[in-house]
Amino acid sequence: MPIFLVTTEHLENNLWFRDTDDFRVGMNTVTVVKVKTGVSVLAFILMSNHVHFVLECTRYVAMEFINEFKRHYSRYLCKKYGLNEQLRGNGIDIRPLDDTESVERAIAYVHMNCVAANICFSPEHYPWSSGQCFFSEKRLRGTRIGLLKKRASARLLHSKQVLPPEYLIGDEGFILPQSFVEVERVERLFRTPKRMNYFLSASSKSKLRLESNEAVPAFKDQYILAGITDICTTLFHKNSMKELNMSEKTELLRQLKYRFTCNIHQLARITGNTYEQVVQLLDCE
Repeated sequence: MPIFLVTTEHLENNLWFRDTDDFRVGMNTVTVVKVKTGVSVLAFILMSNHVHFVLECTRYVAMEFINEFKRHYSRYLCKKYGLNEQLRGNGIDIRPLDDTESVERAIAYVHMNCVAANICFSPEHYPWSSGQCFFSEKRLRGTRIGLLKKRASARLLHSKQVLPPEYLIGDEGFILPQSFVEVERVERLFRTPKRMNYFLSASSKSKLRLESNEAVPAFKDQYILAGITDICTTLFHKNSMKELNMSEKTELLRQLKYRFTCNIHQLARITGNTYEQVVQLLDCE
């Protein structure tokens, strides 16, 4: 069966996931759509403005998986934030992985996204991915989804999809990736933790972080997004960013840039502006 790296384009002026609840729903969406489409998930990560998957299936099913993932999660975004069709135009790239080494590199690339973004020290510390699944001696603890009543399961998953009863719900309220990710398959592929660590260290994402001349964001998008309201209230005596005039928006961007070491791309994502708009506003300082 072929294997594909499935990636969505980065949203330049918006976020897929704004807070912990959004990520939690995203994690459960991965599980629901995996079961619905029947793909084998080798690796995945949910970043604030894009997602990556390594899937074993046909190209047609890979496309079906990512489109269904977008549809399912879009319904949640619409219900919570009133955002219609936010993900409709979000581009998709499906790339075949033709040999064992390309699969290994793709899995490493996916897991190193969070490290390259300066969110955590290593992939196993990032909760919104499969990075904690492999070569781990941690004992899995959770509640079997089969013990929940149908209504409780539907509330948790935002779906009526029936999952295998042995899947485990973790303390954070989402299905543990170890329940459905092909852990043994990936471990056999890498053979040893040392070999997997080599590919993680050699990943293009790892090199990008070391070689980049641009400041790497020091804080998560969600952390900064939560602080914007406080800045608006404290500095401008206004309730939200929408109430700011042009001069105040410029000052807000300046404050975010220097308080949180935001780069232009991060400022665009969290404020809903384009890259060009942010540059123009900051040039007005």
